[in-house]
Amino acid sequence: MTQAAATLPRQGLLMMIPLAVTALALLSACASTPAPSAELAVGRAAVERATGAAAAEAPVELASARDKITRANAAFAKEDYGQARRLATEAEADATLAEAQSRSVRSGRALAEVREGIRMLRDEMTRK
Repeated sequence: MTQAAATLPRQGLLMMIPLAVTALALLSACASTPAPSAELAVGRAAVERATGAAAAEAPVELASARDKITRANAAFAKEDYGQARRLATEAEADATLAEAQSRSVRSGRALAEVREGIRMLRDEMTRK
């Protein structure tokens, strides 16, 4: 076998490498989105955690979180994993917002009570 004949198969293999890399890239791009099980679990937990604390103080945000986690579950059942992931993440954010607003309202009430107590003490001090 001559040297030219031996390099011909090697050149053919070298030309196949870019083709193989391109095919691999295309196949990985077409791979299905993994199921967002963790995101759904975190979203559900956030909504459950916010349900007690924020039910009265942040009903709009809590309702939004509940709606989004319900829609995320439906999207998951339909295997629309991208939509399920997005909705679960949004539900978690809405539930966290509801909790924060609830804490803010409760803190405002506590502050008002402390201020009222201080006012009452000042009134007592001025009477004596």
